[in-house]
Amino acid sequence: MERYARIEELLQDDFTKLQNAKVLLLGVGGVGSFCLDCLYRSGVKDITIVDFDTFDRSNQNRQMWSELHEGAIKVEALKEHYPELTIMNRRVDEEWVWDFDFDPYDLVLDAIDDRNAKLALAQKCYKKLISSFGSAKRLDPTKVQVSDIWKSYGDRFGAKIRYELKKRGFKKKYKVIFSAEEAVTKAKGSFMGVTATFGLVMCAEAIKEIRKKEIV
Repeated sequence: MERYARIEELLQDDFTKLQNAKVLLLGVGGVGSFCLDCLYRSGVKDITIVDFDTFDRSNQNRQMWSELHEGAIKVEALKEHYPELTIMNRRVDEEWVWDFDFDPYDLVLDAIDDRNAKLALAQKCYKKLISSFGSAKRLDPTKVQVSDIWKSYGDRFGAKIRYELKKRGFKKKYKVIFSAEEAVTKAKGSFMGVTATFGLVMCAEAIKEIRKKEIV
């Protein structure tokens, strides 16, 4: 398949694992949309995306395809660009997480903002979870890092997640993406260089995990 020749050269036999992997991506905003594009262009096709939002003009500085679909439902618009997607137009909240069956998926990628939903995700599917912390209010993509939840730092949102998990007696580890950069503003400003980096790092970590798994 000429379209994937370059990535197949890199991954060799592991490329088949990408083609067979089943991935659930929660949230397709600034972080999630770039992760989705990276996964798809790398040969991962069995992707289910879940998001409830529509494209707004304010999204256009940081979200893939947003300028082409102002006012459209995000998941429906994205399926036009990635036809093999399975889409769910649904808000990912705590209740949804507890009710949803994550068993069929090899990986769960969390690019949502809802704190309680993130906590529920950690408790329910930490073994196959990669979670993104806050990408807003920052300008330096070189400060984006990957670690387990308990080694992350420099992010107030992440600190709240760690605090709440400790309160719930959660002691397991899972992978998170965070920025060590101090927030440069109190307003919720966003720079595509950082949000896209979060998404691309999430994609790279997902591919790394897929390569470790026994997927046929």
